[in-house]
Amino acid sequence: MANLYETTVKTQGARSGTIQSEDGRLKLDLSVPGALGGDDGQGTNPEQLFAAGYGACFQGAMGLVARRQGLTLPEDSSITATVGMEKDDVSFVLNAHLVGRFPGMDREQAQKLMEETLDVCPYSRATKGNMQTTVSVAD
Repeated sequence: MANLYETTVKTQGARSGTIQSEDGRLKLDLSVPGALGGDDGQGTNPEQLFAAGYGACFQGAMGLVARRQGLTLPEDSSITATVGMEKDDVSFVLNAHLVGRFPGMDREQAQKLMEETLDVCPYSRATKGNMQTTVSVAD
């Protein structure tokens, strides 16, 4: 199977370095969060980038699942992705919690939609069995 899309990003200097995409659209400084023993500088970090990517991908996949079910998502719906890092016996593991906001949509229907999206979202599929991911609907 051939890739429909691929991207290349160069990292230099690890967690306190820089990242830049091959096409130049992404160019950011990285900083190590204070909670991980870093200087808590102005740069972003891999966990923030992962949360941003996961949230965007999940919301896109949720739109696909909703359309397949004949549902319309509210225009002002959103996904807030929280990514955490914890220590285990080997090194560190990630976890994620995705919170959906669906103004005007039935809460149970929205929760079911989020749970079904876990089976469709490429990020969820890639991390299944490797990290704990939970979903919920905001009040």
